[in-house]
Amino acid sequence: MKSNKLITILGPTAIGKTALSIQLAKAFSTEILSCDSRQFYKEMTLGTAVPSSDELKAVKHHFIQNRSIFENYSVGAFEKDVIQFLEKAFKSNPVMIMVGGSGLYVDAVTKGLDEFPEVDPEIRIRLKERLVNEGIEPLQNALKDLDIITYERMDIDNQQRLIRALEICLGTGKPYAYYLGKEKKIRNFSAIKIGLTAPRKFVYERINQRVDIMMQEGLLEEARKLYPYKHLNALQTVGYRELFRHIEGELSLEEAVDEVKKNTRRFAKRQGTYFRKDPNIKWFDIDTGLHEIIQYVEKSLE
Repeated sequence: MKSNKLITILGPTAIGKTALSIQLAKAFSTEILSCDSRQFYKEMTLGTAVPSSDELKAVKHHFIQNRSIFENYSVGAFEKDVIQFLEKAFKSNPVMIMVGGSGLYVDAVTKGLDEFPEVDPEIRIRLKERLVNEGIEPLQNALKDLDIITYERMDIDNQQRLIRALEICLGTGKPYAYYLGKEKKIRNFSAIKIGLTAPRKFVYERINQRVDIMMQEGLLEEARKLYPYKHLNALQTVGYRELFRHIEGELSLEEAVDEVKKNTRRFAKRQGTYFRKDPNIKWFDIDTGLHEIIQYVEKSLE
């Protein structure tokens, strides 16, 4: 059994992963690294639900607001950075905590990225042209027809990932999902995966409340500052995309906020679909006592 352990806390957005990660980090005298792909960017704070200053002070965090939206930071680069970080961190502490809702990034760290065949680069060019000319919906429908599994699991509003999945489907003649999980990379740690779950109504209410708080704290003003850079991949995300449409006059503010809530709820549903395919996750109801979760972790550390 590998002695190094990466306690990985998963679950849909707004369910309470940050609070649990801090409690566990204190209980096991360790630090936290984020695998939330939206929280890497220092220019994005309110719309990505970055931990508060008090939370960041309570426990040392890594991979939060450590990049700029002007950098092209891929999941492959993240995998490399985290593995290098963990190799050093495990020398002084055999237990580390990772938290976040980005399933692809979790898998990149714990399993390694999947290998895909090379495809004709012209396919990507044509897909990008189609995106510009027709919008995102026809591409989403195309993925649904070609690969329903990936369509149901991935964030189909993420233009870059949508195009990547489609180019694999079109370039290889096989679904993107066909190439997933073929080979696992060897890691110098074992992952203890803890999932938080709650009734859908509870999660949706938490999401709605979080969006309202974000707006009260100035999310619209943050979106206005970032609007000149709306073409950047980092900003092709829920919370900003809808407010950009308001800034352009396409939606009223009320409509934009409703869209943020709706799309965040849809994102949470997809997170659940993605994580449920992993049999190694131990699920705990949100009302489970901290002591019970700590006991489970302690047993897993043996």
